[in-house]
Amino acid sequence: MAHWQDYTLGRPAHTVAGTLLIREHVYSPQLHNRRSLLVWLPGSYARQPQRRYPVIYMQDGQNLFDAFTSFAGEWQVDETMIRLEDEGLEAIIVGIPNNDRRIFEYSPYPDHRLQVKEGQGEAYLTWLTQTVKPLIDHDFRTLPDRAHTGIAGSSMGGLISLYGFLRYGHCFGLAGVFSPAYWFGNRAIFQTVEQAAVPAGRLYLDIGSEEGDVSRRRKPDAPNYYLLAVRQLSEALIRKGCTPGDTLFYVEDQGGQHNEDAWARRLPQALRFLLREPLRDGQPA
Repeated sequence: MAHWQDYTLGRPAHTVAGTLLIREHVYSPQLHNRRSLLVWLPGSYARQPQRRYPVIYMQDGQNLFDAFTSFAGEWQVDETMIRLEDEGLEAIIVGIPNNDRRIFEYSPYPDHRLQVKEGQGEAYLTWLTQTVKPLIDHDFRTLPDRAHTGIAGSSMGGLISLYGFLRYGHCFGLAGVFSPAYWFGNRAIFQTVEQAAVPAGRLYLDIGSEEGDVSRRRKPDAPNYYLLAVRQLSEALIRKGCTPGDTLFYVEDQGGQHNEDAWARRLPQALRFLLREPLRDGQPA
């Protein structure tokens, strides 16, 4: 644990609540770069040294806990988790900050319109599952099995999270997919859904009714293609075997926009669904 430091040390200005640790300069042999990792610990972590916890790996880590490092407001993951502790829901949250290669690392497909000739999504997920997860499981008291391991993100982070859930089901049994960039790679995620055997687990999927749709900005009464496409994605997942309300929780947020404020507002219901069985001493209650 020597490499992990209190995130708030040397930061007179921050909005972090609870215990947030940081480990800097973590190397990725798959991506050939380095970045910091953030780990938020439940309030009971220090008080119950024998207890183990579920883990959720979240993309765009700098937007999760601290408004001073966020791009456009924070998700308030720390404050949300503290409130959920009163409901018996606890988990370790790992925040993985993005970098200037974000669109490539979160890309499981090429997209010629955006000049992404070859996405690095597979390399990113290999790093996450073969480097980051073993590191977290070694340094913290986790429940390492897939049933207690989740992946989550929004927009492109939502796309790579859904792809990771479908293609890396041996690691991830939980997924939080917020406003996924379904359009990337000419809607290739739909083909992935059709080809994948949807693993057992829980999948949260959402979309806001006011997400950035160019056609509707030009003509307000035009169809909301973003909402309609994510709705179609939920229907495709149901056809593959996901059960609404049981293994799939799909939400259309009236008035929701494509930003951190909307995702922060929807985060509590997503985490309640993903972590809905309280854990005691590492076992279902």
